[in-house]
Amino acid sequence: MKITQIKEICIYSRDLERARHFYSEILGLPVINYLPGRHVFFSAGKSVLLCFNPDDSKAKKNPPAHFTVGPGHFAFEVKSVDYEDHKEEITAKGIEITDQVTWADGQQSFYFNDPDGNVLEIVPEGIWG
Repeated sequence: MKITQIKEICIYSRDLERARHFYSEILGLPVINYLPGRHVFFSAGKSVLLCFNPDDSKAKKNPPAHFTVGPGHFAFEVKSVDYEDHKEEITAKGIEITDQVTWADGQQSFYFNDPDGNVLEIVPEGIWG
């Protein structure tokens, strides 16, 4: 296989309206599909963030049932020159930065949580080569 990127990532929320508000109105991700009680999908650069209600999703036949318990983790990549601005923006919106890491190559990333406890990370371009 010659994979070029992860196209979509999936998280779960029983309160899809709260998830829609957080990701769309606070973080600014465009909503590309919203079906109350079932799912809300967001555009995230060249990728898609899928947010499903786990109670609905685990009962599906097509596409196959899927759900998880507990917080997930994913990272948003930003332009390196905008990294510090994004950190300030997250703080200015009243979102607590829960951790900051300086990696072996000297690059940094920071972490915060969404309302469902998922762990979000902001990384600068090129952090993984």
